[in-house]
Amino acid sequence: MSEHQKISAVTAGDELSSVYVVSLASLQQSRNGPYWRLELKDASGSLEAKIWSPLSLSCPSLAAGQMVQVEGHVSLYREQLQLTVEALRVLEEDEVAALPLEDYVLSSARPAADMLGDIERLCDTVLTHKPWKKFMRSVLSDKRIRPLLLRAPAAKSVHHAYAGGLLEHMLSVAELCMLMVDHYPGLDRQTLLAAALLHDIGKIDEMEGLLVTEYTDEGRLLGHIVQGIVMLEPYLRKAGLAPELVMHFKHLIASHHGEMEFGAAREPVTPEAFVLHYADNIDAKLAQCRGVLPPSGEGDEGMVWSPYQALLGRSVCRPVRTPETQAETKAVRQEKKESRQEERQCSLL
Repeated sequence: MSEHQKISAVTAGDELSSVYVVSLASLQQSRNGPYWRLELKDASGSLEAKIWSPLSLSCPSLAAGQMVQVEGHVSLYREQLQLTVEALRVLEEDEVAALPLEDYVLSSARPAADMLGDIERLCDTVLTHKPWKKFMRSVLSDKRIRPLLLRAPAAKSVHHAYAGGLLEHMLSVAELCMLMVDHYPGLDRQTLLAAALLHDIGKIDEMEGLLVTEYTDEGRLLGHIVQGIVMLEPYLRKAGLAPELVMHFKHLIASHHGEMEFGAAREPVTPEAFVLHYADNIDAKLAQCRGVLPPSGEGDEGMVWSPYQALLGRSVCRPVRTPETQAETKAVRQEKKESRQEERQCSLL
């Protein structure tokens, strides 16, 4: 096989010969005969591709999730890059197994095992009520759940849609909730933490597939909120929690989407439910902004706008930032590092 060519580096006029994941495959009809419309992807991006007749007739079955060796020419069509495929071969299982997965699957910037370790330390520090600690330990150590958590995305396409994305989202939402508990000390810190960490746990069964993420039949019929509550029921029963705590925990899961038109089974009616909903929402929204805005760099001038985002109903902007001296930036980073070290040391006591 030829050396991998990153999709992010592809430009009009390039001759491509590389391996990619098929993320979409649709057989369509034109005046000149059937043709395949494909979306190819790797860890750096995606690229539309067409297989025109008569070559399309030699590809009777293509499907999302396959890995293919393609050759072809890249051109601009309606201001978008498009690959005209001149040769295509579906890889065998042993060939796929030999490939470096990180070239083809987008992953969280942090190792999943490190994030799961942070989650476990946070539970050990915050959960002083033994039934809550027993509950969380039993879920996070489950032989089925744990390996799925280490690779699961938080969504198919909207936010944190990459391997490890679910853990990243769980940890971020939990940390936001703990900050709000510090500001509003009357909240139930322990019930809120458990729900913040597990509000999206049903997504490990709602979606499947590493190379290409698709919804399962159960996910389509029930959705991750129902799936999560059903999944956690036996662990809640065994933990010895008071029925009122279990009921509140389930409400937090059921209401975290905020409004029923956005998928909530119930609207938030407790202070903790409002906190979880808004923490979940802001983390998802900021992840969407990171996904559509280019990373900032030194010497950036002026505002940067994204293309129109249908899910947000607007374009988003990266504004001009207030200048910071190098010493100020370094001091903020050092303060955050020391704070994380103190939290980890406390969890070991």
